[in-house]
Amino acid sequence: MTRITCMTRMTRMTRELHGAMLALLLLLASASALAQEEEAESLMTYALASQAMAAAEAYAREQGWDVTILITDQNNNPVMLHRIDGAYARSFGYATAKSLVVNKTGLASGEYGRRVQAGEMEAIEGGVTFAGGVPIFVDGERIGSISISGVTAAQDEEAAIVGAEAIGSATN
Repeated sequence: MTRITCMTRMTRMTRELHGAMLALLLLLASASALAQEEEAESLMTYALASQAMAAAEAYAREQGWDVTILITDQNNNPVMLHRIDGAYARSFGYATAKSLVVNKTGLASGEYGRRVQAGEMEAIEGGVTFAGGVPIFVDGERIGSISISGVTAAQDEEAAIVGAEAIGSATN
């Protein structure tokens, strides 16, 4: 094979590779847009999140707990976040991981952890297996979650339940 023939084939292969990559990128963009269109409308309103936040924050402050409180809708989109002065920096990451498992499973993060440890469920990448995140149900429908981090897991869950119960329930 001549050098020119070899270069022509390489050029053709490069073009085919670029075309395949472009097609893949367009496919991924289409799938992403479709997934966004299929996402259910948020059921957690700002007003509801404000009520839940006020109750959870007041309870945490009464107990002297410096925590991070995260409220999300049922799609795991953040609606409201408060980090009380003194809450350690990593508490946001833990609150986020708790919300992830609550919204993916519909279970409190502590219950999810018990089921994972018992081998009844697969672990969720990026999730945590300890308490502090609870679903929020209003009229039997899960509208989102409230997750708290900064004290013990049991205390985090205690304050989260107070917030959920201010607008509905932590259980269905």
